[in-house]
Amino acid sequence: GSAGSPGVQAMVLTWFLSLGLAAPPTVRIVHSGLACNIEEERYSERVYPIREGETLELTCLVTGHPRPQIRWTKTAGSASDRFQDSSVFNETLRISNIQRHQGGRYYCKAENGLGSPAIKSIRVDVYYLDDPIVTVHQSIGEAKEQFYYERTVFLRCVANSNPPVRYSWRRGQEVLLQGSDKGVEIYEPFFTQGETKILKLKNLRPQDYANYSCIASVRNVCSIPDKMVSFRLSNKTASPSIKLLVDDPIVVNPGEAITLVCVTTGGEPAPSLTWVRSAGILPEKTVLNGGTLTIPAITSEDAGTYSCIANNNVGNPAKKSTNIIVRALKKGRFWITPDPYHKDDNIQIGREVKISCQVEAIPSEELTFSWFKNGRPLRSSERMVITQTDPDVSPGTTNLDIIDLKFTDFGTYTCVASLKGGGISDISIDVNISSSTVPPNLTVPQEKSPLVTREGDTIELQCQVTGKPKPIILWSRADKEVAMPDGAMQTESYDGILRIVNVSREMTGTYRCQTSQYNGFNVKPREALVQLIVQYPPAVEPTFLEIRQGQGRSITMSCRVLRAYPTRVLTYEWRLGSKLLRTGQFDMQDSTEYTVSSLSRDSYGIYNCNIINEAGAGRCSFLVTGKAYAPEFYYDTYNPLWQNRPRVYSYSLQWTQMNPDAVDRILAYRLGIRQAGQQRWWEQEITVNGNIQKGELITYNLTELIKPEAYEVRLTPITRFGEGDSTIRVIKYSAPVNPHLREFHCGFEDGNICLFTQDDTDNFDWTKQSTATRDTKYTPNTGPNADRTGSKEGFYMYIETSRPRLEGEKARLVSPVFSVAPKNPYGATNTAYCFSFYYHMYGQHIGSLNVYLRLKGQTAIENPLWSSSGNKGQHWNQARVNINPPTSFQLIFEGIRGPGIEGDIAIDDVSIVEGECMKSDQPANNLRSGAVGTLAHIRLIPVIILMSVLSHQR
Repeated sequence: GSAGSPGVQAMVLTWFLSLGLAAPPTVRIVHSGLACNIEEERYSERVYPIREGETLELTCLVTGHPRPQIRWTKTAGSASDRFQDSSVFNETLRISNIQRHQGGRYYCKAENGLGSPAIKSIRVDVYYLDDPIVTVHQSIGEAKEQFYYERTVFLRCVANSNPPVRYSWRRGQEVLLQGSDKGVEIYEPFFTQGETKILKLKNLRPQDYANYSCIASVRNVCSIPDKMVSFRLSNKTASPSIKLLVDDPIVVNPGEAITLVCVTTGGEPAPSLTWVRSAGILPEKTVLNGGTLTIPAITSEDAGTYSCIANNNVGNPAKKSTNIIVRALKKGRFWITPDPYHKDDNIQIGREVKISCQVEAIPSEELTFSWFKNGRPLRSSERMVITQTDPDVSPGTTNLDIIDLKFTDFGTYTCVASLKGGGISDISIDVNISSSTVPPNLTVPQEKSPLVTREGDTIELQCQVTGKPKPIILWSRADKEVAMPDGAMQTESYDGILRIVNVSREMTGTYRCQTSQYNGFNVKPREALVQLIVQYPPAVEPTFLEIRQGQGRSITMSCRVLRAYPTRVLTYEWRLGSKLLRTGQFDMQDSTEYTVSSLSRDSYGIYNCNIINEAGAGRCSFLVTGKAYAPEFYYDTYNPLWQNRPRVYSYSLQWTQMNPDAVDRILAYRLGIRQAGQQRWWEQEITVNGNIQKGELITYNLTELIKPEAYEVRLTPITRFGEGDSTIRVIKYSAPVNPHLREFHCGFEDGNICLFTQDDTDNFDWTKQSTATRDTKYTPNTGPNADRTGSKEGFYMYIETSRPRLEGEKARLVSPVFSVAPKNPYGATNTAYCFSFYYHMYGQHIGSLNVYLRLKGQTAIENPLWSSSGNKGQHWNQARVNINPPTSFQLIFEGIRGPGIEGDIAIDDVSIVEGECMKSDQPANNLRSGAVGTLAHIRLIPVIILMSVLSHQR
């Protein structure tokens, strides 16, 4: 590549047989060590302890192709924790300042549509310790006003914590223990499971008046320090008592200022005072000053019970309450009741008629009514009887009964409601009684039912009401028991009109209007019906569909009506852009199709099908394109990263093509690469010869990547239609580890020798070679004449013992770090692995070959695993050893030079497989593949050779 641009090594197409590459997901959870200092034994890897307020970071490592979708969810925890609604969809779940309710089990779920989703979980344990509180009680049997003289006192200490608290008590500086003082007993009440500690002082003695401290400890887990609280017990210690310097109840007018005063009359230590309100929180404008509560301008909403509570942690809190009543007078109404002994609803001379008035009054006992006729006060008489209705039947109601109506009784009757306390405006209601006072009637104008309207419009339903006075009209649904548009079951209207804004299709149906008794006649309701029809344009499917297809092939698009009103009279039209392709009518069918028999460059684009009725149109859109689908990066490449020079690294980029046959043949890929955080992409084209198969793995080596930068890589397939969908991934430089060891196979064929490294502390290095590439001046009578499979081209590692090597010098080859599968916390044993390799020790001067196991965290300690010395003949031998590493580990091959030059030792085909080794009489797995254990035959098609990187694959 040109200077500064990442260079390119070569591109290799690797084709997999029916095994394919697609793999269901696997998943593992790792955390970013903010865990606490909990002794390891108590916890498996699946519990993660963390201190409240720290940052929780969990990462989900996944494998699987296509790359699985990752989702973090949570169960358990309290209902107030809304984490369930906001699943996290990336690999890392991060919660900063974690709180106790966020403990619980977190699940990572990975799915890619193959097999069942992989799910792993981890329990997060949040540790905390709140300040302890000491409360004091005297023995119930002795509960007199004061505590002492032959009293028994209990001091109880409580602190919220996780894990459970341990408590200890001190008197002054002296630590109190059970049994250390005859007059003191310490015990844990049985029902609190150790969350409290009680100190019982029997028959108080003078020395018991002292300063007591309770120390709460969670034994320094997560470095949480102990917390202490003290209480001074004296002969004055007493529970609180208070009094309120206010009336109960307090009746006030709105807008007045109210002050409630609460004073302590006893209690040592001095109690703290708080005000609470029975119905929820104190009003926002409340001013609190010690025991005094002020509400500057009171409203009806502020009414209710207010309580003062005093607490000093001795005995029970004291509580006193008062009720605030705010005067109110509202909602005046009247009704006229004709003579109940006649069928006729009209008012007639010589018959009885009753006028009723009603208001809502607080407090109801202050309500008074007075009656007037034509402005002059009325007294109750034999012919005009004034009564108050029983409050239980109809609260706040007064009646004027005219026993025998005369012509002279016609006129205006007024009832006036007022509250005795004053300060509230009266309500005055006028009722006319005359020859024109007639019961109501309801009609619906002819053109007003049925009413046809369109979704989204504003509509008025109308009932004409006649009669005098005109009553309030109630609207409701007649066809079904559902709420009205405003959410109530009934809607009141003063003029008989029901106005609905933004009509929707659910509002289609029959509505009932009926007269109420209010402001009218108390007679059987009159009613009428109005029918509403809401038209709406067709709802269709699909509203949008992308169709991808190559040139010369055919496509069919179909648009279907789901719902429409009116349902018939539907016409349709198909268009490409603005060009009209076809129109028609629906008879009985509910869908229409359009076919393009052979796609060409001009027939790509957006096809719209509009389906039309009186109310409007519904539209199906089809985007017809020849764009290739996105490639899918293969993230599970075994050891994709290698380094052959100090400052740069190379990366084996692999991908498969999604639906390669869906569109025209892919001619090339455009590869873009840029350093993370940079703006500019370096781009180059990778030509593709022949057809890409479904599931075929394409490999392209990126070289000259600068350590330790990360890169973004963008890959875009190109067909004759043009660019397809891109995919982007990030490549990170990381000293590689394999995610979790299931199996590892290495035949030393790849450029990075499977991430084995040469030990810096040895005298010389192991050398990689094959028989075909070895020096013509090699020493005869020593070393292999082929790799382990018998191939002259295959590679192996060996120690060259010719000059200048001396006897006893060591060459050490160190494997990558293998992380073991997480162990079962209840199982006694670690996972077993079978470690095997082939060795070749031929020549008269062969020294020794040793293999060591190095465990994580024990750099200095290497455990000998296997050793052999001397001439073993001109052939490869297999060694197999069971290992049970408790933690991450490495293997070290140490070759030691013998007494002369015919002492070349070689190794090949190193493998580690989960599970014990098979007994030697069973046939070993015949692993043909050097790179990936489970793949079948791999054949290589060189595509572009820029440099020779095609090593032999077995």
